[in-house]
Amino acid sequence: RDVRACIANHLIQIGMSERVYMMFLSPPGIKVIQQRQGCIDQRGGNPPIAPSPGGTLSDDLTRTEYCLFTASEDLETMQAYAQVFNKLIRRYKYLEKGFEEEIKKLLLFLKGFTESERNKLAMLTGILLANGNISASILSSLFNENLVKEGVSAAFAVKLFKSWINEKDINSVAASLRKVGMDNRLMELFPANKRSCEHFSKYFTDAGLKELSDFARNQQSIGARKELQKELQEQMSRGETLKDIIAYVREEMKKTSISEQTMIGIVWTSVMSSVEWNKKEELVTEQAIKLLKQYSPLLKAFTSQGLSELTLLLKIQEYCYDNIHFMKAFQKIVVLLYKADVLSEEVILKWYTEGHVAKGKSVFLEQMKKFVEWLKNAEEESESEEEEAD
Repeated sequence: RDVRACIANHLIQIGMSERVYMMFLSPPGIKVIQQRQGCIDQRGGNPPIAPSPGGTLSDDLTRTEYCLFTASEDLETMQAYAQVFNKLIRRYKYLEKGFEEEIKKLLLFLKGFTESERNKLAMLTGILLANGNISASILSSLFNENLVKEGVSAAFAVKLFKSWINEKDINSVAASLRKVGMDNRLMELFPANKRSCEHFSKYFTDAGLKELSDFARNQQSIGARKELQKELQEQMSRGETLKDIIAYVREEMKKTSISEQTMIGIVWTSVMSSVEWNKKEELVTEQAIKLLKQYSPLLKAFTSQGLSELTLLLKIQEYCYDNIHFMKAFQKIVVLLYKADVLSEEVILKWYTEGHVAKGKSVFLEQMKKFVEWLKNAEEESESEEEEAD
């Protein structure tokens, strides 16, 4: 009696109670599953999937009626198969790692399957990803040069992401991709000459996956900002002139369509990351004032709008809160930038009355109280002088 055939016959009957069909996974049957923990089908006899090197299928196959590839090509059927794997892995956790490794290997041989078979495997893989039975690291197999070159990877990814997003949502998918560092590698689904945000966006939007296109575009934008920040810090460490740095940043703004509000945040972070800060609170304020005096023309170049000024002021607030040694430096930094014409009176008053964020609110508002009163008095005196002149 073939134990594998017995297990396969009962596992595929999804309507059977979990308690009953789990009985068929007890010894000696479970020993067989241990040996075959990477299986992707409910099978009996010889493995129906036996790809040989080069992506072709071996001739000596016995494909059972329970094989995934003989099933109907629809989500409901794939969900039934996924249910079996999900219950198996939940009950026998040691199957999980081997199962994921076998999926990775299997994806390398996608060219050996028909389009319909690939579609079924893609849908099932998407559901397994949504269930957390496998991690998004399996996507690395789709970056295989031969699969990418012939368009197999991109077509497979469409079916996979559709079923994944159908089970979860784009935020859940994005979190899973970030967890294993796949969020910045999706462009690798295409050949080098088509590896652009525009091509990716059109391909997946046309396939009905606009949310994935938007995610990839956002990831590329984040990547570009990180590279820009890194380059800015390197230019500062090399001692490049402010004139050259400003020219470089303006050129990058044109190339990447980054807004001034976004850019001032990048510039602020780059400036504050360009030095190693003193560990003593009484010395760090002096160090910060010296540094910001040096780079105030750079900050001024990218605060031509009130919204940019407010963005910078909020960045300063958050930075001083997140870096405890700067808590007492906030007011002195703001006053310095006010005197350097980086921050205007109007923006400071707006921040004080309604524009601030919650981080360190009570501490920073108290620090700014006297200076704000001075600004208000100066404003009133100025208005009074204008009225007298009229």
